[in-house]
Amino acid sequence: MIDKTRLPETLFRPSRRQILAGMASAGAMLGGLTGPASAQKRITITEGEFAPVPIAIPNFAAGTPGDAEVGVGVTQVITNNLKRSGLFAPIDQAAYLEKQINIDAAPNFNNWKSINAQALVTGRMTRQGNGRVKAEFRLWDVNTGQQLAGQQYDASAEYWRRIAHIISDQIYERMTGEKGYFDTRVVFVDESGSADRRVKRLALMDQDGANVRYLTRGSDLVLTPRFSPSTQEITYMEFGQGDPRVYLLNIETGQREIVGNFPGMSFSPRFSPDGQRVIMSLQQGGNSNLFVMDLRSKSMTRLTDTPAIDTSPSYAPDGTRLCFESDRGGKPQIYVMPATGGAAQRISFGDGTYSTPVWSPRGDYIAFTKQGGGQFAIGIMKPDGSGERILTSGFHNEGPTFAPNGRVLMFFRDPGGNSGPSLFTIDVSGRNELRVPTPGFASDPAWSPLLS
Repeated sequence: MIDKTRLPETLFRPSRRQILAGMASAGAMLGGLTGPASAQKRITITEGEFAPVPIAIPNFAAGTPGDAEVGVGVTQVITNNLKRSGLFAPIDQAAYLEKQINIDAAPNFNNWKSINAQALVTGRMTRQGNGRVKAEFRLWDVNTGQQLAGQQYDASAEYWRRIAHIISDQIYERMTGEKGYFDTRVVFVDESGSADRRVKRLALMDQDGANVRYLTRGSDLVLTPRFSPSTQEITYMEFGQGDPRVYLLNIETGQREIVGNFPGMSFSPRFSPDGQRVIMSLQQGGNSNLFVMDLRSKSMTRLTDTPAIDTSPSYAPDGTRLCFESDRGGKPQIYVMPATGGAAQRISFGDGTYSTPVWSPRGDYIAFTKQGGGQFAIGIMKPDGSGERILTSGFHNEGPTFAPNGRVLMFFRDPGGNSGPSLFTIDVSGRNELRVPTPGFASDPAWSPLLS
């Protein structure tokens, strides 16, 4: 049976829900060759030594003349996604005994066993009469000869990269048992110009650095963009000619709304898990406290009342607790408290100072920036403060943000001097640190939820 999906055209880019709901579905899998995909092939992810799974990804075949280029492009995006995850080791195509495979027939698995492939992806891109493209793929377990996954998509030709990300997520989830994170976007602060006259614009890109577009012109200073966990909407701060303002921006429609003007406001407006509230830190004299605003009623509720600086709040994914940064103990540390306010418990006790805490979407970790001894480290700890681990350390690492599956962190690193900040990703195990390509300097990233 074949499951067809259609990508509708929208002002910006369609959501995953729009992709997967566009056409009537007759079934989820491309079947008919080996029966149901019942093999339990799984990558076991551990914190210790780990060997990426060798996977073969031949170029997607061209269903009609002229489709070879888009087939190669889709293959390259899938290959790069899986390689950058650190869990897969795509095999060089030069080693293949077969360069292209007929997706309608079972592969000759001996040819793939001989180059030590454990998994095989086959696919085809076909131009339709209406100008759209049909994308098909199958995922195979080379050792057992079983089909693990198969899907077909019908899409406007301009969305071929989007389809490649969705296929990557399907492969990742089938092989690891965890949701993927490739069909996502990242909002960040694009920085250009000299260090003393830096222009900062709000920018949006795919998680792999492609399709960059700018959301602000750079005439005003923008800071701390944050995605809603439930929608394709962001909140951020902007410093113009008057008081700092907090904005909401809908990525799909381009509609922008002022949350409010907050004289003396510090950083870090951030959404609640349901997207209905924004929590923030308001400065009052020499101290700052946490407040939450209901976006429907615009009512404000005060959560902390101390002479200290409380800032950088982040909700637990179930919305019941908050982590935040506070110097109420003498220097910045991480605290956890109920989301409605009340007694706060300190959870960071290592040497140095702790800042920019953010709760994992899985709820298992809190990521942070740790400063001490001239080093800026990105680390994680459990919500009770146990199990602290430093993932990477160097000069001026800051601003961690989790991928929606909680497996990968993105952060920025600024070496100082005449240079500027760049974005990096790293696995929560501390492996696979990679630079994310951006047009120029880039800071303060925030990862979107899956595009659904």
